[in-house]
Parts: sequence; structure tokens; C-alpha cells
Amino acid sequence: MKNIVNIVWFKRDLRLSDHQPLEQAAQTGALLPLYIVEPEYFKLADVSRRHWCFIFDSLQSVDDQLNKIGARLVIRIGAAVDVLESIRARYGKIVLWSHQETGNAWTYERDKKVSLWCKTYMVPWHETPSGGVVRCLKSRNGWSKSRDEIMTMPVADMPSQVRMLSDIVSDQLPSKSHALFGSAAIGKVQIGGRKAALDTLNSFLNTRAISYLRVISKPGYSEHYCSRISTHLTYGTLSTREVEQAVRQRLRTLDSVVDESANYWRRNLMAFTSRLAWRCHFIQKLEQQPEIEFQSIHPAFEGMREPHHRDDFLEAWKSGHTGYPIIDACMRALHINGWITFRMRALVVSFASYHLWLDWRQTAPFLAQLFTDYEPGIHYSQLQMQSGVTGINALRIYNPIKQSLDHDPKGNFIKTYVPELRHISEHWIHQPWLNGSGPDNYPKPIVDHLTAVKRARLEISSRWKTTDFRTVARSVNDKLGSRKKRGTRTSKKVTERDDRQLDFDF
Repeated sequence: MKNIVNIVWFKRDLRLSDHQPLEQAAQTGALLPLYIVEPEYFKLADVSRRHWCFIFDSLQSVDDQLNKIGARLVIRIGAAVDVLESIRARYGKIVLWSHQETGNAWTYERDKKVSLWCKTYMVPWHETPSGGVVRCLKSRNGWSKSRDEIMTMPVADMPSQVRMLSDIVSDQLPSKSHALFGSAAIGKVQIGGRKAALDTLNSFLNTRAISYLRVISKPGYSEHYCSRISTHLTYGTLSTREVEQAVRQRLRTLDSVVDESANYWRRNLMAFTSRLAWRCHFIQKLEQQPEIEFQSIHPAFEGMREPHHRDDFLEAWKSGHTGYPIIDACMRALHINGWITFRMRALVVSFASYHLWLDWRQTAPFLAQLFTDYEPGIHYSQLQMQSGVTGINALRIYNPIKQSLDHDPKGNFIKTYVPELRHISEHWIHQPWLNGSGPDNYPKPIVDHLTAVKRARLEISSRWKTTDFRTVARSVNDKLGSRKKRGTRTSKKVTERDDRQLDFDF
């Protein structure tokens, strides 16, 4: 064992606490903590420099933590197989340790190449389950129980001291502005790293969660009162198990408190816990069916939108110039902040999909670049669900004017991000075109709401009426649908509802 080099491959698990591969590898011999910067990955349509900026902070944090226990993080730039082979050629006997990754199709194919390389050179690869995802699941019926068991397992301890391989050479960590990550300008980026993760979680559990349910759908307020740990979960500066156990511990402190405020805290925290479970539920879908990144979950919807694509609609939507103030404010806020609350995410996808009749495969990669917390398992399932192509979810076409009135009644959020409308009164802010022609520097609505919605409903309905639609929908639900018990259903709604998924947020 003394001659074996244990490579701990950090991927989307940028922490030392609750890191089972690190804990186990540290017990077996010399350690090589490794992060591979893969240039081809950062050329993908769903990856951006915004993501790298968060990763950069988190890698520095991992290195700082490793320094305290006698190690350091080794950076290598290149293709994963090439990097691993160079280490094997140098040291001979190696063992690879990592968490299982449920990422996009590129990381899936990369892992298959690494697996083949490991088999070719007889390199043991120990992969530990990540979050609540169960690999090679035979039936979705038992998933929830398995997930809950994982969440109650003890949190893995961070090693107090490790034996680091002494003569390994590291590449320099590329800067946030390195050309490798593209040239596109980005706005604000959430701070990464373990300290930021813990500070954000603790402030939510002890202060901010008091208003969680009340403002979860309201832009402007939600960015403060939602947990804001989604990016930390995406890149693993916090583990799902750590978060869930922290919430449970906070709930236990409320057991002896009997006033009304304690009851309100409980409702908010329990709602948040259910959303942690929904998060795992969605990632499990991608684990079971990686094709949902590229193919409609229900095949009846293939070819529905593609022939009608309009580049001018897509560009107006991307830049926030559709003439619908709440849509434009959300898109511009995303460019600046990299985050909006889930209700607004659902709204902009619904608008693109139904009003502008854009295919979800056109909008998904662009949004992925903007979302700092882009999580493939959630992203593609949600894009398909909000676009109405799963065949197992209730059709939701949002009225952007009603949503604007409901969630930004005074137009404060709109005025923050659409400066052309800052001088418009509260009465006209949601529909400025009704006040004469509206401001000269702001576009009129790109489409008529009622006309667009009517067309969308007719087209979606026609697909539901095709031969074997419901038979296929039931098979989709059997494989991917939630097993949570529901009330009596109508014959048309044969599959899982999305009521709770709709407000899914962190």
C-alpha cells in the first residue's frame, strides 16, 4: 500500500467535509488531491465563464483547507484521460477515488472514457454516490426510501491529517479572466467556497428563512429570502446531506418553542426540506435518462416548434426586449446577477416556449450560461416541463401581465432592470403600450398574448390526441415520475402533477 498513489478526483464536490472519497482514500496511502481543468468542457454551449468564477473561488477554498491538513490541491489542465495517464505513467500504481457525477452529456461521455481507461490499465476506480441520486436504479418505486436513507447517514468527517504525495507538479490555476473561459462579459457572480457556503446556509436557517414562503415567488425580495445555496449545492461546497441534517437540527431547536413565530419557522423550513427532496428527484431523472438533455421526454412533441423558429424572437427574448416588462426585467436581471427566483425562471421559459414558440433546445443552453447555479439534472427536466413536452405534467401557460401584477405590483423590480420604464406610473408599468404608444425607447409587445396562447394550446392539444400518446405518457411516468401519493385524478391527467415543482427554489 505504501507504493500506491490515491488520486482523489474533485469534480462537482468542492469541499473536504462529507467527502467520502477523500476520507476513504486518506486511510489507504499517499494522497494526490486533483482537479482537472478540461478546456473542451468550457467550449460547450451550456457552460460559461460565470461558472468558472464560482469554481475558481471554491478551488482556492479547497486548497486552503487541504493546506491545514498537510496537503495541497493539484491542478492539471487537459483531457481527463490524458491527465490521469500522465500520472499513471509517472507513478505506476494508482487508485482513483471520486464521487459519481450526474452532469451533462459531455461529462457522461468523459466518465465513460475514464472508465474504459481504468479497465485497460487495471486502475481501481472507487465512485461514491453523490447527493440522493441512486445509480443503476431498477425501479423508481424504491427511490424515495433510498434517498432518505442516504440523507440520514452520518456526515463523513474531514481528515485531520493526510500524507500528501511530495513530488507531484501542479499547473497554475487559470485566472477568472483567462481566455480559456471565453470572452463574453458577465455581471455579478456569487462568491464560491466553503466559508461562503456555510455563511449563506446559516444566515438562511437562523434569519432569512422567516419570510421564505411569503416571498419565494417575488422578484427583488426572493433574492434575499430564498436560501441562495443552489450554486453551493451544484458545485458541492455543501453536500445535500449536510444541508438536510442542518435543517433538521434547526427544526429540533424549535421543538420546545410554542409561540406562533416558531410555528411559522417550522412551516418555512419544512417547505424548504421538501424542495431539497425535489432537487434530488429531478437529478435522478437525468441519471436514469441522459437523453433528456437533447430529446423531448415524450416523443410526440418532436418537430413541433423547430419549423417555426424565428431568430428575431430568440434574440429579443435573450436580450430582454420583448415589450413585456416583467419578461424583459427577468432576462436583464439574469445577465447582471446570474440568478432569479424559480417562478420567474418558469415564467421566462413559458413565454419563450408558448408565446414565441421557441424550442426548449434553443433556450436551455443560453439560460444555462446565465444561471450561476446551472444544474443539468434540474435544468433540462424543468425546461421540458415548462415547455409542455414531457407528456406527464399539467400544461402551464403563464400570463406575463398577471404574473407581473401578482409578484411585482408596484413595478419596483421592473424599474430596477428596465430603465426605459422608470418614469412610467404604477398604473401603466405592467402594460406601457396601453398608455398611448408607450416610451419611444421601449419596444411594443413582440406578440399578442391571447393570439399566441390560443395557437399554443391548439398545437399542444393536437399532440395529446395522437395515437398511443397516453400509453407512452404512462411509460414515461413509470420511469421518471414522482411516487408521491396524490388525490383522485381526472382521466386526462394520468401522471405526476407539478404543483410543488413549480415553486421549487433555493
